[in-house]
Amino acid sequence: MTRTEHHDRSRPSGAALSFLRFRRSLKRGINNLLPRSLYGRAALILLVPVVTVQLVVSTSFIQRLYEGVTIQMTDNLAVEIDLLLDTLASGGDLSEPAGILQLEVSRPEAPVSDRRNFYDLSGKVVTETLHARFPRLIGVDLLTDKSRVHLSFADETGLLDINFSRRRVSAANPHQLLVLMTFTSALMTFIAYFFLRSQLRPIRRLALAAEAFGKGNEFHYSPGGADEVRTAGESFLDMRARIERAMEQRTMMLSGVSHDLRTPLTRLRLALSLQDETEDTRDMLADLTEMEQLIDAFLDFARADATGTLESTNMGELVTGVVAKACRARKDVTLAPLPEGPLTMKIHPLSIARSIENLVGNAVRYGKKARVTLVREAEAMRVVVEDDGPGIPPELHQQALKPFARLDAARNQNKGSGVGLGLSIAADIALSHGGELRLGTSEDLGGLKAEIVLPM
Repeated sequence: MTRTEHHDRSRPSGAALSFLRFRRSLKRGINNLLPRSLYGRAALILLVPVVTVQLVVSTSFIQRLYEGVTIQMTDNLAVEIDLLLDTLASGGDLSEPAGILQLEVSRPEAPVSDRRNFYDLSGKVVTETLHARFPRLIGVDLLTDKSRVHLSFADETGLLDINFSRRRVSAANPHQLLVLMTFTSALMTFIAYFFLRSQLRPIRRLALAAEAFGKGNEFHYSPGGADEVRTAGESFLDMRARIERAMEQRTMMLSGVSHDLRTPLTRLRLALSLQDETEDTRDMLADLTEMEQLIDAFLDFARADATGTLESTNMGELVTGVVAKACRARKDVTLAPLPEGPLTMKIHPLSIARSIENLVGNAVRYGKKARVTLVREAEAMRVVVEDDGPGIPPELHQQALKPFARLDAARNQNKGSGVGLGLSIAADIALSHGGELRLGTSEDLGGLKAEIVLPM
């Protein structure tokens, strides 16, 4: 067997592919119908068995039970009607047996027809049973007087009307069992929901603690609930402690190294400033300036985790301030009209301002002009920074967000002394707020489009 033949045999057939597509679409459809929250799915787990049990009991128990009871009661009454008809056929007086049998007999002018409500299931059984028992039965009226049954017979002497109480052929109040079952099911569902809610509350608190930690917020959490949930909570606390310790060590290391480097750099700058100005001294001073910018970038990268406390901040004023600062530095940066409506949200203002400044700095470093746009959405706020530079190819977007990434093929490094931390700092700050940094291509300016997405 060749490799091609083996590959063709291992490839699914057209029918198998159609079945797989149908199964995936069916799974997506079911998932779209299911509730998204844990409480909703728990309530569904409680209600589906209860409703199923009610339907099964209603159809198999109530219908069959009362159908059999109705047939038996109707057959018993049919024996009494037979006795009454035999007495009439023998020419006897009907008043005495009719009184004993509790049957009302009369000679109507017109017969009754089969009449009942469409939902009267026991009435249907009564009608079918009586017609099968008495061939000369003309009609069974269960609608004129719902508490009584009217029968019309035809004999040699004319029409005969027999009526009796409905209770004699069908069980009284058959719905009481259904009402009692529904009430009991609702009560037990209510009790089970509160019990299940107490079990789901620790899971919800764990989810809130994880979400708050992802946004850099403080959230007091203590493990609780079942053993499995408690174990997951304790593992989360251990993980959070390790991450915080690692972040603190990274911040301290970068801050310490960057701070310690400033002293020898300052001495070198002072020594060079005392020397005669030559081409070599100018080159060394330029190198010192680039090293100081590198140290400043390290410090910004280290401070990206130390975001402080959340504050209610007007995003419009914050973005306007960043653009005004860039314009004072004689940068060609414009601000699009601010959106209408409230623009206040809880953020770390210094960190967000630093991330926007980094994006604006990158935009004017690699392009001639930049534009900043603030977009307000239903569940998020977006800060969009666009430039007319060379941009970044889509396949390098993820690499560009990594620390110290220098995309020489995409961004001209001769236009600035970037060290590859600007986008990484902005991405870290966005992640600390529960958001993200998106990279794309500007449709108007043609360069890079960087979006900071912050959830409301």
